[in-house]
Amino acid sequence: MQTHNSALNVPETATKTLSRSNIETPLGSMVAMADEKALYLLEFTDRTGLSLEIDRLKKRENALITEGNTEITIQIQQELGSYFNGGSFVFETPIRLSGSAFQKKVWHNLMQIPAGQTGSYKDLAIAIDQPKGVRAVANAVGRNQLAIIIPCHRIIGHNGNLTGYAGGLKRKDWLLKHEAL
Repeated sequence: MQTHNSALNVPETATKTLSRSNIETPLGSMVAMADEKALYLLEFTDRTGLSLEIDRLKKRENALITEGNTEITIQIQQELGSYFNGGSFVFETPIRLSGSAFQKKVWHNLMQIPAGQTGSYKDLAIAIDQPKGVRAVANAVGRNQLAIIIPCHRIIGHNGNLTGYAGGLKRKDWLLKHEAL
C-alpha cells in the first residue's frame, strides 16, 4: 500500500501498519483505523482534536499510517451501515482499546449500556466502584476513540440533560433518538 501523504507516517522504525479508511454515514464522514486484527479508532472526521488523537495513536502503537481498507475496516463499514439503517445496534468488529486500566474499565462499562438506554457519569462511577470519581470517569469517556461502538453518546447529565459529546450534541441527540426506535 502507498501512503496518502508523508504527514501520516512515522519514522522508518514503525513496527505496525494501520490502514486508514473514510466511511460515509448519515451524520457525516468517519475515519476508521485498523490493522488486520482489530479496529483502533473510529471517529467523526470533524471531531475536535482528531489530529491529536491520531498522533497519539501513531506514537502509542509505533505505527505507520497508510490509506486503504482491511477486512476490519470493511467489517465496521458494513456494521455501521446496518446500525444507521436500524438493522442492528450490535458491533462484532474486533477492537483494540488503547488506554489506561481505568479508562478500559470505564469503556467496558459503557459498552454494557444497551441501545435505547442512557446513563450518567455518576452511574458509571458507581458501576466501577469509584463513586467519587465522576470527573475521572468523564475524562475517560472523553478519551474514547471508538465512537458509536463504545457508546459514550449514551451518557447524559445526572439531571437528564444532554452533556458534551466530541461528535457534537446534534449528533448525540440524533443517535439517542435513533437507538430509541
